[in-house]
Formats: sequence, C-alpha cells, structure tokens
Amino acid sequence: MTERTAEQLREAVESWLQRELPIIRMHGGTSAVREADPETGEVVVELGGGCAGCEISEITSGNIEAGLLEDFPEVEDVSVRVPDDDAFGATGGGGSIMGIDRTEGGRG
Repeated sequence: MTERTAEQLREAVESWLQRELPIIRMHGGTSAVREADPETGEVVVELGGGCAGCEISEITSGNIEAGLLEDFPEVEDVSVRVPDDDAFGATGGGGSIMGIDRTEGGRG
C-alpha cells in the first residue's frame, strides 16, 4: 500500500465525511478537515454551522473519531472541534468561532 500525502489524506477524509455522515449537512452543519498528517497519524476536523450548540454534536464527534480510526489505517489520533453556541452571541469577538474547542476527540 502506498502512503498518501497530506493533501490526499485530507481529501479522502473530506469525502468520507460527506459519504458517511450526510446528517451533518442535512441538519445545517458544516465540516472541514483542518489537519491531516499521514506521518503523525493526526487528523483535526472542525464542525460548524448547525453543529454549534447542537445537543448531539458530542455523539457526532465520537462517530467521526471511531469511523476515521477504523477506516483509515494511517490515522491514529482524531480531534473534533465544535464551536460553543455562546460564540455566536459573544461581543467584541472578531475571532473565528471555528477556533473554539468544545469537544476534543468526541469527549466532552
């Protein structure tokens, strides 16, 4: 088996998210692979949109972590970031709500 480049892994994970978890988009959420390093095995996924403050985002995060670890042999560590719904109402922010970690690896 040939090793994937970081870009190939990122694209493969993006495709996997769209194929395996269409519910994210169906409920107004978004997903983006922010990091995919085949050398270290680390993948970072950010959820946004309708996922912010969603009561089941922790379950979705856990499903992402389990699925990527199972389907991608080169992936050893998955972090899923979900913005807190409070970030939408924050004043004076100016920063990206996608940068706020709510869930790391499906754990609250």
